[in-house]
Amino acid sequence: MTDPHSRVKDAAAARGLEIEIRERPQARSLHEAAELLGIQPSGIVKTLVVKRSTSSGNGEYLFALIPGGRSISWPKLRAVVGVNKLRLPEPELALAATGYERGTIVPIGSTTDWPVYADESIVGQRVAMGAGAHGYSLFVEADDLIAAYGATVADISVPEP
Repeated sequence: MTDPHSRVKDAAAARGLEIEIRERPQARSLHEAAELLGIQPSGIVKTLVVKRSTSSGNGEYLFALIPGGRSISWPKLRAVVGVNKLRLPEPELALAATGYERGTIVPIGSTTDWPVYADESIVGQRVAMGAGAHGYSLFVEADDLIAAYGATVADISVPEP
């Protein structure tokens, strides 16, 4: 298996995306990770793999990009995607669908280019996200990532309680 960073870097280069990968200590929370990176918690974007059920009964996946301090709004995401059933898959299914372990998932370099749905609040931001390996964060301009992946931008999140 190739080094996850070379996979991320090669995929970014192939799409003309400028990224920066930074090593960081393990964080126990979103707030701790943001502090370690010197950014606001909302500047960390979680890449969530979401399984959708299709009419054939076969599932396929999509990526939902959700900023820190917010979580997926299932009704909003279902409406945007146009399906009735969405769920977070088990960790082993997420790994099989992307080639990345939970906590490291990023659309860049995923083994399959699943559709990307980005929460509208990340537009215009430089964001940190998973980098394909534990202990690292990837920085990218959200607008460049959205353009490179033809992401659908919509209001798909709600504030975490």
